[in-house]
Amino acid sequence: MSSRAGFGMTSKDNPDDSHAKPVVLVVDDDISVREALQPLLELAGWRVISFPDAQAFLDWNESEPGQVGCLLLDFSLPDLNGLDLQERIAKDRPELPIIFLTGFGDVPMSVRAMKAGAAEFLTKPFDDEVLLTAVDRSIEKSREISAERASLKVIEERYAELSRREREVMALIVSGLLNKQVGGELGISEITVKAHRGRLMEKMKARSFADLVKMGQRLGLEPGARG
Repeated sequence: MSSRAGFGMTSKDNPDDSHAKPVVLVVDDDISVREALQPLLELAGWRVISFPDAQAFLDWNESEPGQVGCLLLDFSLPDLNGLDLQERIAKDRPELPIIFLTGFGDVPMSVRAMKAGAAEFLTKPFDDEVLLTAVDRSIEKSREISAERASLKVIEERYAELSRREREVMALIVSGLLNKQVGGELGISEITVKAHRGRLMEKMKARSFADLVKMGQRLGLEPGARG
């Protein structure tokens, strides 16, 4: 048990090895729940960090964002309730699926949670296998989202290296215009368009025109985009 207020920390393994594991974050004000979940989840091979309230989680989240994992979140918390915490982190932590835990079934709350993107809604007491399956699915989803975000970041960094004119050319060609049409839109020759096109494809590391179009779609480019 950590010396920090009520935090049940990880793991028997080498700290460097355990830090590389997916993390299951548990936010529940009931210490008996936290103490029961930790060995169950660690035995399944995950790193576990537990928090007694929403603020403790938010303080940790500011220092260690972006890890692959999932959040087991109690509805009823002493400060910020589970639904409000979900709303607080939804935008900044899309890679962190939320599994709600509750001691009672409340249809309106469960509907609101699922509409806001919750991965699962489990009523206590829940079967261990049901929980572990839900965590496993959520962590796999977290991996997919994290990989997608990392890939987009690389594309954004490459796009930032383009000149203004290269960005203009890219926006027009990925919208489907031919080189001659792009030249007409920008008031430059077709040869100049081809030169810009070659350079921007090299900078973007696009393997083909279709690859460049996909990058443009992920960047949300529109004709006339100047970046």
